[in-house]
Amino acid sequence: MIQSRPIFDRLSALADPTRSRLLLLLDRHELTVGELCSALQLPQSTVSRHLRTLSDEHWVTARAEGTSRRYTMPGADLDGSARRLWHLVREQVGATPSGRNDLARAERVVHERRTTSQSFFSTRAGQWDRVRSELYGRSADHASAAALVDPTWIVGDLGCGTGQTAAGFAPFVNRVVCVDESSAMLSAARKRLSVFDNVELHSGSMERVPLDDAALDAAVLSLVLHFVVDPAAVLAEAARVVRPGGVLLVIDMLPHERDEYRSTMGHIWLGFAEAQMMEWLGDAGFERARIVPLSPDPDAKGPALFSARAVRRL
Repeated sequence: MIQSRPIFDRLSALADPTRSRLLLLLDRHELTVGELCSALQLPQSTVSRHLRTLSDEHWVTARAEGTSRRYTMPGADLDGSARRLWHLVREQVGATPSGRNDLARAERVVHERRTTSQSFFSTRAGQWDRVRSELYGRSADHASAAALVDPTWIVGDLGCGTGQTAAGFAPFVNRVVCVDESSAMLSAARKRLSVFDNVELHSGSMERVPLDDAALDAAVLSLVLHFVVDPAAVLAEAARVVRPGGVLLVIDMLPHERDEYRSTMGHIWLGFAEAQMMEWLGDAGFERARIVPLSPDPDAKGPALFSARAVRRL
């Protein structure tokens, strides 16, 4: 067991939020510097610097594995006062959006490591996964999922941006109606979607969609709500233009703490909690709502996302 030290000496290492986030992961997994960088979305220099401090203060241990070093918390080797202090800090850090997102990304990193380690026993499958990702990208499966939509439907891409979502639906449905209030975005969407003859574009805000009541069989709000002042009003307007029994799909960010997004990217909302989304959807006139956190892509630099599906009340 690591020799007991005064509690005040222990506090200094945990006072930094980044070091607490590191320990939250190392309390559960044994990870390399690169894996920690992926999970925390931080540069290697920052992670290495904080690991040195934690190592000096005996909060983490390391072991060599090939050319890498794997880090973890010493667990039972911590003295009783240090364990009690860490349990208090862990409870606080683990409850934050950053902590939850860090843990989700770490689980994905560990899962990919396990997949790699098992490749010897499933060589062909492992090669195909790698080749498919290299050839078609990680989103290939998601793009083809649009084929499950009823081919007779009219789908609205509300806040269409450059038309990426609309391009995914257009080959599989009767018609796609795109709406955006940015002329620059509509111009880019028009160029991208020019190959389709079943797509129409309209200029308009999400609070006043330029469509008739019940004009759509389904509507999509993909990474839109965090830009609007009143998401509840936008959901209510989506309910107006979707027919009774029609479907709404919302993709957006889970709660996070990246306040800089307000100034750098114009975000108004720092993600949405499930309870808030459920309340807004119900008030807007939707039912049978289901909200599912999306598996984070290790290469993604932004917050974790969720998908919400709901049906327009009859």
